[in-house]
Order: sequence, then structure tokens, then C-alpha cells
Amino acid sequence: MDGNWNTALIVDLGTRTIERMPVPDEWYSAYIGGEGTGVRLFADLVDFDKDPLDPSQPLIFSVGPLTATAAPSSGRTVVIFRSVASGGLGLTNVGGKLAPPIKKAGYDMIAFTGRADGPVYVVIDDEDVRILDAADLWGKGVRDTEDALKASLEGDGWQIASIGPAGENGVVYSCIITDKERAAGRSGGGVAMGSKNLKAVVVRGTKPVPIADPDTLKAAAKHAREELLSEEFVRDELKPYGTPSFYDAISALGLLPTKNWQRQTWPESIDKIGHQAYHTTLKVKPYACSGCPIACGRETTIMEGPYAGESGGGPEYETLGAFGAKCLVDDVNAIAKASYVCNDLGMDTISAGQVIAVAMEWWEKGILTDKDTDGIDLTWGNGEIFPELLHKIAYRDGFGGLLAEGARGAAKALGGNAEDYAMHVKGLELASCGVAGSKGEAVSHAVSPRGADHLRPYASVVDAFAYRNEELGITEDVDFLDDGNKAWVKPFMELSMATNQMGVCLFTVITLAVQPSTWAQLLTAATGESWTKEDLLRSAERVIVLERLVNARFGFTRADDSLPKRLLTEPAADGRGEGQVVDLDKALDSFYTAMGWDLQSGLPTDETLQRLGMSGVV
Repeated sequence: MDGNWNTALIVDLGTRTIERMPVPDEWYSAYIGGEGTGVRLFADLVDFDKDPLDPSQPLIFSVGPLTATAAPSSGRTVVIFRSVASGGLGLTNVGGKLAPPIKKAGYDMIAFTGRADGPVYVVIDDEDVRILDAADLWGKGVRDTEDALKASLEGDGWQIASIGPAGENGVVYSCIITDKERAAGRSGGGVAMGSKNLKAVVVRGTKPVPIADPDTLKAAAKHAREELLSEEFVRDELKPYGTPSFYDAISALGLLPTKNWQRQTWPESIDKIGHQAYHTTLKVKPYACSGCPIACGRETTIMEGPYAGESGGGPEYETLGAFGAKCLVDDVNAIAKASYVCNDLGMDTISAGQVIAVAMEWWEKGILTDKDTDGIDLTWGNGEIFPELLHKIAYRDGFGGLLAEGARGAAKALGGNAEDYAMHVKGLELASCGVAGSKGEAVSHAVSPRGADHLRPYASVVDAFAYRNEELGITEDVDFLDDGNKAWVKPFMELSMATNQMGVCLFTVITLAVQPSTWAQLLTAATGESWTKEDLLRSAERVIVLERLVNARFGFTRADDSLPKRLLTEPAADGRGEGQVVDLDKALDSFYTAMGWDLQSGLPTDETLQRLGMSGVV
């Protein structure tokens, strides 16, 4: 099928064997590519009965049929593995410039299995695939690793995905970094990669991507860009101010998790870490991932204070939320420094900031004392501790070793009522998107296969920001405080999943800018198969169901679709959802019914599996 190579590269690091596996057309017809075919391959390769970090478990990089084409924002790579944080599917997604060379090298997926007997890195140069010694790279930060590798390689066009000390040392929220600053952040991909002694993946590709109808794709891509850049928020906020623009918008609606979710607003922080202050205090340069007309990323330099002159990626919105509002730190320079440190150590800023916020509340409640914290002062608002504490976490040094286990793992080790303040779902820490004033977002967080997930879909767009979309059938008013009536989440979730299948950025649809029918046109032009928007959403539903079935094999049930105790029992103190808790059973019943899932087990019914042509898939 055009748009794909029908090839997966399988690299066994233990035996040092390399295989090129043919991928059947049926996989692409059913699941499109990207996350869809990646999870399908994962289901074949994983050993459901072995631990997440067993050498046999696969680590898969997957790209889509629109990767490296004229389609806007078509530079995403999905990484799939078994998460040590949740015990289930690990799913993460990264931009930067990694995806095009994977595709141009002639591969739709790259799967790593086995464990090398010492540190290695893998070089993929079209058909030439080599496993090389990385002993001199082990222990280095991401920046030094990339610099050293690029200095050793001949020619241009190389892209690198690597881990830092956090991944080497098994921090459960360690991540994979490319372009020194772009993170495949969620679920713990860094520890999955580190457990294989795989320090880095280096890729260069020179092949033209097979496209069925280049002229039609070019025209459809032009139309998609027009849709994208004509949407008001994308045009007037996201493009000029990047993701920090979300800080002001989410705060204005009273959806900003503050002080470890004790509050939902922090208006006094806007003048210090809102997007205007951000762009005034820091020296800012926009960053665009491959093929992106938005350039929402931010490369920054700290201009004053103890970190003056230091530069790096971010902080993006989620980093501002995690290290800022959740920790009550209103010093944008301290937050920027935390972002730089996390990127170089290879740690997810969302989880790292959330874990520190939890620790601050444990300190406030007396669950942690000076003796536990190695003398680190966890008082709310103390951003001075970030660099030291983040290094202690990455190297599992003393108190850092406790926090390296994540909110759930640390709470379990502490015992008592520590879990009451640990803000996670399925072991993955919550991002900075409130749920008391957006009950659709409660569903997104709870049902996500990877754990707390604010983006699949970013449901607040519909029930809090009041966006509507005729193609998705979301045309009527939605009550953001109604725990029921969650059928509308289904088509929005499917559209969000479709971006991960095609290899494009979620920000093209986060505000419902590029229409499903436009994506169907692009997919038709790329693959040569006829796709409608209904076909696109149905394929996305298959992937959602497939991930549900995979997690069921790992032992997940409806009981795992939960939320932290605070959100279920403590009425919100302020914000748009003031006085609200989440009636999650009511929300799940409504959503499960729309999906065709059994209300007791939370699994797709036989009728749903038959409708999707998936009987007996897993």
C-alpha cells in the first residue's frame, strides 16, 4: 500500500540479529499506521506473562503514512512498550525531526527486543543497520550524547533519539529525547530503553516516500494548512505564543491545577509566568517540528538571576503547570531551569513536577520530614530546590530514589495515607488540565490505556471552551458539569487517535481545526485507497479497542479506569467547578454505552468486536 513500506525492522539486541519483517496490507487497512500498526505489532511481540522490563518485551518506534509528506505537522513518532509505571501499555509520542528519516530509511516501524550485554547504540542508515558499543556514552546527559554521536558520524541528515541518566537508572518516568529537547515524555519510555542497554538510536534515510497521488496530496495539504491557520486560537494564541498560551486560557476558565490540585485557580501567577511575562522575562525563539506551520515549541534563554545565560527547550505549558502552579512556584526562570535539567537527564517534566508537588504536600501533612528528604526544604513555592532534587531523582540518590518510583510507587513505600495525595491514574501522574470543571476531561484521564491522559481527547475544548464540530456530530451545547452525557467524547477521541495513526500532530485537531474529511482526503492521496471520514474514525475506534484488549490481557478491568481520591471525594475549592466532585461511575457508564463496551467489565462487547471486524484479534 502506498504511503507505507510494508516493512518493520526488528533488531534483537541480545542476539544482535536484524530482520526485516513484511507487514501485511490488512494491518494498514484496519489500523492505518503509526500507533495503530505499532500496537498491532506490539500485540504480536509482547509476552503478556513476563515483567515490563523483561528483555523479551518489545520497544517499538512507529511512523504513519503521512510522515515526511506535505501534510501539515507530519513529523510525529509514536513509541510503544510495556510501561513499568502502569504495568500496561506504554504509549508516548514525540515531534522534532526524528520521524522523516525513519520513514525515508524504508521502515514503517522499528522494534527493539532483547537486552544487549553492555551499553550500545544502533545506527540505521537506509539498509545499513549496525549495533555499536556505547560504553563511553553511558552516564552522559542527552546534550553531550547527541554532540558526541554527531561528531562521530560522517555526513549530514542524522537524527538521534537517546536517553539520559534517568533512563539508565530506571526512573519510572524517564523518557526518550530527540533534538536534545523534544520528549517522548509519557509512560516511562526511557526506562524501557535503558533496560535494554540501548543508549541511543541514530537514523538517516534517503529514500523518497511512496505517495499514490502527490498532486492531490499537495492540494489537500494546502487546504489543511488553511484550516489550521484560520482557526482563531491557533492563529492568535498558539502560533505567536506557543504552548505557554494555554496557561492563560486554562487559568481564565478556572481549570488550572494548583498546589497539588488543592485549588483550580492561581490568578496572581499570570503576571509572573503567564505567556506575556514568559516572553518578556525569557529570551524566546520559536521551534517548529518537521513540517509544522505553527512552531508552537519554545527554545529559551534565561536572562537574569542565578541561571542567567543558560539555554534549552521550553518550558512548555505542561512544565509551567507542573513545576509552577502545582508547586506554587511563580519564578519563570526557576521553571525554565527545571525544564533544561529534565531534558538533559531524560525525565518527563509532567511527571517530575507532579511528583515534586505530591512530595510538597506530603511534607505539608507531616508524612515526610527533614530526615526523609536529605535536608531538602519542600516548602510550597521553593523552586530553588529543583536542580538538586531532579539530579537526586535521576541518579536515585537518597531521597531521590523514593521519588524516582513515581507518585504511586513512592506512596506505596511510605504507606499510611500517602496515597490520598498521589495524583495519578494507573501509575501515570496527571497533567495540568482540571477535571472538576470539565467532566469530559475526567473521562479522558480515567479510560486512557497509558494512565492519566489529558489529550486523548483534550475534552475541555468541547465542554469547557465550547467548541463544536459538525463533522463529529458535536453540535449541541454540552454541560461541563454534567457527569453523564459523554457520548460526544467518542468521536473526539477517535479523531485524536487518528492523528497518532497518520503520523501528524494532535495540535492540528486539538481545537478541531483540520476537519476529519480533510484528513481522509490526505490519506486517500497518500495510500491510493479510498478513505472517508467515517472510515478514518472507524479505524481509530479499532485502535482504541485494540489497546483496551491488550491492557485486559495485562489484567486491567473497569476498576482501573479511576481517578485520584481527591477528585472523587473532595469538592473543588474554587474555579469553574467549585464545589464539584466527579461522579465517575455515571460518566463511565455513559461513555462505555456510546463505545459499545460492557458496563461491568469495561470490555468491548462481542457485537462491537464483530462490527469492527476484530473478533479474536487479541
